[in-house]
Amino acid sequence: MSLRPFRDISRKKTKVINVGNVKIGGDNPISVQSMTNTLTTDVKATLKQINDICEEGADLVRVSCPDEKSTFALKEISKHAPVPIIADIHFHYKRAIEAAENGAKCLRINPGNIGNKQKIYEVLSAAKNNDCSIRIGVNAGSLEKDILEKYKEPCPDALVESAIRNIKILEDHNFFNFKVSVKSSDVFLSIAAYRQLSKICDYPLHLGITEAGSFVSGSIKSSIGLGTLLLDGIGDTIRVSLSDDPVKEIKIGNEILKSLNLRNRGVKIISCPSCARQAFQVIDTVKILENKLSHIKTPITLSVIGCVVNGPGEAASTDIGITGGGKGSNMLYLSGIQTEKILTKEIISKVVSLVEKKASEINNI
Repeated sequence: MSLRPFRDISRKKTKVINVGNVKIGGDNPISVQSMTNTLTTDVKATLKQINDICEEGADLVRVSCPDEKSTFALKEISKHAPVPIIADIHFHYKRAIEAAENGAKCLRINPGNIGNKQKIYEVLSAAKNNDCSIRIGVNAGSLEKDILEKYKEPCPDALVESAIRNIKILEDHNFFNFKVSVKSSDVFLSIAAYRQLSKICDYPLHLGITEAGSFVSGSIKSSIGLGTLLLDGIGDTIRVSLSDDPVKEIKIGNEILKSLNLRNRGVKIISCPSCARQAFQVIDTVKILENKLSHIKTPITLSVIGCVVNGPGEAASTDIGITGGGKGSNMLYLSGIQTEKILTKEIISKVVSLVEKKASEINNI
């Protein structure tokens, strides 16, 4: 038990699979992924977006492969991508085979949609021969016809039945290097389905609220849905699905994990909303600091509080803290200890310098 047991999250121990050099499940870090929205056939544009996504902290990137030209382009993309590439496949089994042969390290498919047993066998053989994993991607919007007829509408039982059916297909072919998702755009449905599946499935689970919406609404829906499941100890890899720049999906995903202390990357800023008591412009200061410290990947905590009401208390539990004071003179805290007074005009440069120094010290330990 930790010093603060109320913060402990007991993760469910799932089987460990490999997606290229990234291990998913077990005690491995929860990975964050996104998906490109460029034309896959435009290799240059796709690689640029992949690099942008990875710069924000992605562990995996998914690429859509709707046709043969796209799976052919995957060969060049996989060769130069800084992280393992997941190929998004629907219906046509040959696209899955081509993707596995052209460097994809995971295939996102529904085996039940691929076709007859022979086609499934060929896909799984290609995956095995090319060290390629699979994600069984059950989605409320594309359930099998017979399951939808049975339950009349998407519901937790329907999503889970589809997942179990597809799991059995892979197991019957002695294929076990896979993860599972049961996504819906409905937060309640997603949470219930994942909870139900987690009780009967030991394979790694990929979490997501599919088609969550725009940046604001989608981020909120994803934070509620994914956060609830992660607090339950459910989930081995996540994607935040937004109708926005994929880079933002990674930022939100990492912030969700950071908020739950499940994975810490970069600077965690604790800041007040500001009020008439603030001794400096907190909102502007935080925006500037977020931008100037975005290159820091080392876990560091920073508090930026505009007055002495809560400032000293927050600074006591952060690596670096700034608390607003009178006459433009503010207090700097290092590891919770008052260190020196600094002028308002010096806050940005001083904090950036201290964070960079702290990151360097941690990285050289």
